[in-house]
Amino acid sequence: MPRTYTVETYGCQMNVHDSERISGLLDEAGYIPADKGVQADLVVFNTCAVRENADNKLYGNLSFLAPIKKLNPQMQIAVGGCLAQKDQDIILKKAPYVDVVFGTHNVGSLPTLLERARIEEESQIEILEALEHFPSTLPARRLSAFTSWVSVSVGCNNTCTFCIVPTLRGIEKDRPQADILREISALVDQGVIEITLLGQNVNAYGVEFGDRSAFANLLKECGKIDGLERVRFMSPHPRDFTDDVIEVMATTANVMPHLHMPLQSGSNRILQEMRRSYRADRYLGILDRVRTAMPHAMITTDIIVGFPGETEEDFQATMDLASVAKFAAAYTYKYSIRPGTPAGAMENQVPHEVVGERYTRLHEHQQEISRAVNESSIGSTHKVLVGEVEGRRDAAQSRLTGRSEDFRLVHFDASTDVRPGDFVDVSISQASAHYLIGDATNVTRTRGADAHALRTQERKATPLLLGIPTVK
Repeated sequence: MPRTYTVETYGCQMNVHDSERISGLLDEAGYIPADKGVQADLVVFNTCAVRENADNKLYGNLSFLAPIKKLNPQMQIAVGGCLAQKDQDIILKKAPYVDVVFGTHNVGSLPTLLERARIEEESQIEILEALEHFPSTLPARRLSAFTSWVSVSVGCNNTCTFCIVPTLRGIEKDRPQADILREISALVDQGVIEITLLGQNVNAYGVEFGDRSAFANLLKECGKIDGLERVRFMSPHPRDFTDDVIEVMATTANVMPHLHMPLQSGSNRILQEMRRSYRADRYLGILDRVRTAMPHAMITTDIIVGFPGETEEDFQATMDLASVAKFAAAYTYKYSIRPGTPAGAMENQVPHEVVGERYTRLHEHQQEISRAVNESSIGSTHKVLVGEVEGRRDAAQSRLTGRSEDFRLVHFDASTDVRPGDFVDVSISQASAHYLIGDATNVTRTRGADAHALRTQERKATPLLLGIPTVK
């Protein structure tokens, strides 16, 4: 009888994409996904090391599994991702019953390590310090039939003082453009209509082969792929954001008018301490140029509150910049000490209660800004892609949901039959800080909806591996 598995994912979109690969590898090795609510024979944790709460979540879940593992020694537990790369020895000290610890550079070794742990009846640790093969050569079980992630690079060359990721993921490695486009075309042939280009610093793509125009050229080539309806990317760094990217976004029909560009702080002094290599005026200048080229573009960001040494004046600079920038949404985080980072060793750490109070103030301030931004859309019409998870009908409100061109969540009433993967024109009548509400005025059937329907039928029959093609 096939062994069952489940994969728990913490962290960024890169980790989500890595988890798709982990699932694809396990499918290929003969495992099958566990039914919801049923304890799996194998539990894989794909971890994050960016914030402390990810550590706590992992060790809490490992403690929960300890008595289950004791009752069923044949059950296996594996821990991978950034935290595994950083804390390989600590994990087994805290949880010696873990069977496999693997790093960010050797995801493909997992099935072999699991088998070795079972045969040798002892824990296996394999952490590579450098990438041997680009991970997109691995199979993947995609979460969606009609949307997909596509990695253009891995690693990062920045030295932000708060971030441990470059240490764990390594220096930037770029894929050849031809490989990326070949993968996208193959995905489109499978029914994918929206792709999101991923990289730790996605718009630095091309640095490895010395081409500053590489990312803009890649977006332009994506615009030539028949059947690819939407292209997104995340997350760019302001330092590497060039005007040719803005031009391509504005002139390429399938590149969406949404920019998620981390700010981190509105204080020039704090940005310098963070080694962010830009200042507030440069950041706002990029936003101005984006909005000049695309007046209806939506801009979202990341902000860290309570970086070491942050004063009330520094924090107020962040509040003021948020007011000027008019972000559609800001993902705000309390600064978290990461051992091994320069910021973690700084002596002027901000007290937790001060960080918490500032976090609440910024959150409430941004809520007001987001609400105003969304309310300005009342009376407009947006083209909404109904998602597989988001597209589930809200029984209480009798509404469906999806994402607009500019990545905002839209709830809508639909009198006609609407399927996940359809495009729906929605006339906006209400808004909140987090979503828009409207009525469907037109439905466009897509190949994506057909792919979703086919996948649903096949999943009812047998477990289905929807893998990306192997790119040599």
